[in-house]
Amino acid sequence: MEILLVEDGLLDARITIHALRRSGVRHRLTLVRTASEATQFLGREGVFARAPQPDLLLLDLTLPDGDGISILQAMQEQQADARVRTPVVILSASDDEATRERCAAKGVDDFIGKPVDEDKFLRVVRDHEQLMKFSDPEAVVV
Repeated sequence: MEILLVEDGLLDARITIHALRRSGVRHRLTLVRTASEATQFLGREGVFARAPQPDLLLLDLTLPDGDGISILQAMQEQQADARVRTPVVILSASDDEATRERCAAKGVDDFIGKPVDEDKFLRVVRDHEQLMKFSDPEAVVV
């Protein structure tokens, strides 16, 4: 699984990377720390011209040069004609209902508040193949 992690906080990135290692999910992860890097990666521009298409996007909403919503919009425009849509999980310290609704309106697959609850995060990553529609333990269909 190709995973793109867009996270400017090194501690949060480290926690996420550690959780992915513990998940048992075979993956290759690319970390970018700004909105412009993420947009270039997704558009395969500049130094990211040979970047793989991610199977999963882990996206922080608050970045030093923009926000996750603008990255989502750019990605949706790039994938408008594509048959495959990249699933998106938001990782954000802003865990209010308005933020969740804004993300849901943009087609986000899941939302995890920070600091990341490792068990919930692992459940979402492991359920990726089941379209990651649910991350709450009561809602996950086994």
